[in-house]
Amino acid sequence: MPLDPVARTLIDAMEQVFPCVENMEAAEARAMAKEMPPAVEEPEAVAVVYDRTIPGPDGDVPVRVYRPVEGGDPLPVVVYFHGGGWVICDLDTHDGTCRALANGVNAVVVSVDYRLAPEHKFPAAAEDAYEVTSWVAAHADELGVEPSRLAVAGDSAGGNLAAVVALMARDRGGPAITFQLLVYPVTNHSFDTDSYRENADGYFLHRASMEWYWRQYLADERDGANPYASPLRVEDARGLPPGMVITAEFDPLRDEGEAYGRKLAEAGVPFDVRRYDGVFHGFFSMVAFLDGAKQATADAHAALRDALWS
Repeated sequence: MPLDPVARTLIDAMEQVFPCVENMEAAEARAMAKEMPPAVEEPEAVAVVYDRTIPGPDGDVPVRVYRPVEGGDPLPVVVYFHGGGWVICDLDTHDGTCRALANGVNAVVVSVDYRLAPEHKFPAAAEDAYEVTSWVAAHADELGVEPSRLAVAGDSAGGNLAAVVALMARDRGGPAITFQLLVYPVTNHSFDTDSYRENADGYFLHRASMEWYWRQYLADERDGANPYASPLRVEDARGLPPGMVITAEFDPLRDEGEAYGRKLAEAGVPFDVRRYDGVFHGFFSMVAFLDGAKQATADAHAALRDALWS
């Protein structure tokens, strides 16, 4: 279907504030990202929100914890990784998404401020993500969560990290992960899909921008073949947790996200692949503007509720 007219208006407005990152240094791109208007004017209220640090592989990792209700029995927990090409964004840029996630799933959400590239190359972000997830499982009592009901989730580069944490957890013997929610994830260091050709320019995330993000993230281009950078390259997908992948019709990353979902399904992993038509990369948080975002958010929350509360 054609691009949603509201989506076209949003893309044009955002590109006025945030031009192509491939023409910037990382620090400039981060500053520009902080100038982007929030997707919602009034983020949802949650009962408890606090910042803390969690031990990581190379120093403490900042996190933000969201709890939808005070006290009570231990809740399920979702460890969330923000997008931003492993280079930009932080706890604040994804605050609204995590608040809505905590309320929509009735779960504690731990949002992770992993180390960013290019200062910290692959696999720094992935190792931070894995260590925080492992710590959450091991310190469930401290957080008031149930470690047997633990999910990972993320958007874009954060979706990449969620998929990679699931791979690492399988390969390293834990922690046990109940579900993985991958929102338009980066899954492959490659730019040769139909969606890259069809959506190379004009839909906010450009092919040239993704090439730039990958250059910031990888110390050596050969690392792009590592499944912990490109989970689609994993040879054996058996034994991974079930999940859902959400893609957008007008997104260069559409095909690789869907390919990853199919790969897991073909390996016997229950995996739901859902494409949302008429929308673009980044749409998921734009529930105030886009019907597709409302539907995708509702579907994602429902999938997590089913996995974590059944």
